[in-house]
Amino acid sequence: MTKLKAWLNAARLRTLPLSISGILVGAAIASWQGYSNNNILFLALITTVGLQITSNFANDYGDGIKGTDNTDRIGPQRALQSGLLTATQLKNGIYISIIINILLVVSLILLSFGMAHVGYVLLFLFLGGFAIWAAIKYTVGKSAYGYNGLGDVFVFIFFGLVSVLGTHFLFVKAFYPLAMLPAMAIGLLSVGVLNLNNMRDHRSDKAVGKNTVVVKMGYPRAKNYHYILLIGAFLCLFSFLLTTNGSHLRYVSLIGFLPVFVHMRKVAVTENEADLDPELKKLALSTFLTAMLFFISYYYFL
Repeated sequence: MTKLKAWLNAARLRTLPLSISGILVGAAIASWQGYSNNNILFLALITTVGLQITSNFANDYGDGIKGTDNTDRIGPQRALQSGLLTATQLKNGIYISIIINILLVVSLILLSFGMAHVGYVLLFLFLGGFAIWAAIKYTVGKSAYGYNGLGDVFVFIFFGLVSVLGTHFLFVKAFYPLAMLPAMAIGLLSVGVLNLNNMRDHRSDKAVGKNTVVVKMGYPRAKNYHYILLIGAFLCLFSFLLTTNGSHLRYVSLIGFLPVFVHMRKVAVTENEADLDPELKKLALSTFLTAMLFFISYYYFL
């Protein structure tokens, strides 16, 4: 395998559609309210992709040096685990990606606010710095929050609330309370993807002391938790659609939940956690499909 392919492996390209789902939803709501800017949208998407790649590098590095990624793990082999990249190479990759992220975050903030809104600039600089910190500390360091059952909370905050509400604010420069509903929907779906990943890996995680929510509550209860996350996401999005004006076309985004409900049935009948691995991609892409349909209906047609 070439070095380029090794870095693409570490970047985990299949995770990127999920990471931009909240950006699409936030931009769509802003457009529906009469605020659109393709430059801000493009830079927000690139910035989010950069942050996700940094998180993936850090996750590969953190789980690799802790021994979490080992032969007992069910999912695909990681770059450090398989020897495609060394720990030093991954660490250098993290440093470089952090520098790129800083440049992207600053560029996005200045494009959106300029220097006319110093308070907003400082607020989003803080959020950007916090996002970079969170991307790294999920698995890296002795106090890695992913090893203490806090991964679900951070995913809900950053993939849902910060992603949707933050993107919306970049356009509108104001908080829209109803946007909390789709933000929570994307956040809950994203936590569902993480929970599914943790259900698949719960045995190997427990063996190495990675105390995810699934490890703490056990596999059977994790299934019930999974159903609550996904049904809660549907109810949040449906509630937003009911309380906004426009054509019935806005309900098209609910089509994205059809494969989600099929997925829930699959989880219900699955006892061997290894069989959950293919479901990760399905749930992540279903979330992206929901966000894309929402974006198309609100950004272009309402």
